[in-house]
Amino acid sequence: MKTFVGSGSGATSKALQEATSGLQTPKMIMFIAPYEQLADTAKLIKEKYPNAMSFGTCGSSLANGAVSDNATVVVGFFEDAVIKCGLIQELSTCPLAYIRKVQENLSAVSPGNEDTVVLEFCTNNEEKLVSTLYTCVAKRNVPLVGGTVFGVPAGKTSYVAYEGKVYSNSCAYAVIKNTTGKIRTYKENIYEKNDIISHFATKVDTETRTLIELDGRPAADVYSEALDIPKNKIIDNVLKNPMGRVVEDKVYISSMFELKGNGALVNYKQINKNDCIYFLKLGDYDEIEKQQREEIKQDAKKISFVFSIDCIYRYILYQNENYLQTYAKNMSMLGPHVGVIGGGEQYINQHCNQTLVCAVFE
Repeated sequence: MKTFVGSGSGATSKALQEATSGLQTPKMIMFIAPYEQLADTAKLIKEKYPNAMSFGTCGSSLANGAVSDNATVVVGFFEDAVIKCGLIQELSTCPLAYIRKVQENLSAVSPGNEDTVVLEFCTNNEEKLVSTLYTCVAKRNVPLVGGTVFGVPAGKTSYVAYEGKVYSNSCAYAVIKNTTGKIRTYKENIYEKNDIISHFATKVDTETRTLIELDGRPAADVYSEALDIPKNKIIDNVLKNPMGRVVEDKVYISSMFELKGNGALVNYKQINKNDCIYFLKLGDYDEIEKQQREEIKQDAKKISFVFSIDCIYRYILYQNENYLQTYAKNMSMLGPHVGVIGGGEQYINQHCNQTLVCAVFE
């Protein structure tokens, strides 16, 4: 499948000019821009390419081995892909009201066998979004790969870009069918179960994503005793020992970010009552990354493009470990690669944290 990858930096118009140099007659544009430039970038892209569908997000990016916190990155898709884009609004209240359009877009693309994916960027209420989208994509056996907007200054509103404008409380998405090969998706977890002992969520507040009790006791007490970590150090320990929620035979990471006075833990991923929870430990991430790349290379005959979403906590971890540049370079060796750093990741039917999700196009 033909794609274009370009990047630029500086003032909005200059950055976009650099990023789109050589880009002609795209069918669809997906982009990443700094928060302050997102709205103008969306508008300028629509003006420059009025016949192309477009959607985007803000934040840090990886593009063919380069890592940047302030670059504009543009990905172009062309006529050898069948694409429909859309916008889901009212994420916090009624995303289901937009599901008919999603169904229409899926039907228009007519997914085949492992040749279609839904890519999305969202601002909030990920669990509602994923459960809503899954009602559509599961029937067509189409995987979902997405990311939550990150890189929004404190006190500012999160936005996604769609067709030249920006929207809060929304999800912008694209249904993409590859007519020249497969599209495969992957989820990578660099954390392992700390031991064989599991715990059960016995009291939660799903609206605030708060885990109040594990095994009938304050969640922080159980975590502290199991890992021999002082309660006031639990949040600082999230990069080494996050929690994992078991769904069928897989573990989806839930990152804690606030300790309440009653020993409750507030998380970025929702935990439900009676969920099975494991405390995780950081694995040999270099080896795990290597194995993941080998699996991707074995699966794909010829890789034309890789799009990835990494959690901000993975980004911070790899920065702290002086591994970020190595990671970006290794991803680029798979083929043309663009990655975005998200505040959360969506994969198939789950929202998760501290995870890599990616789509690989032949």
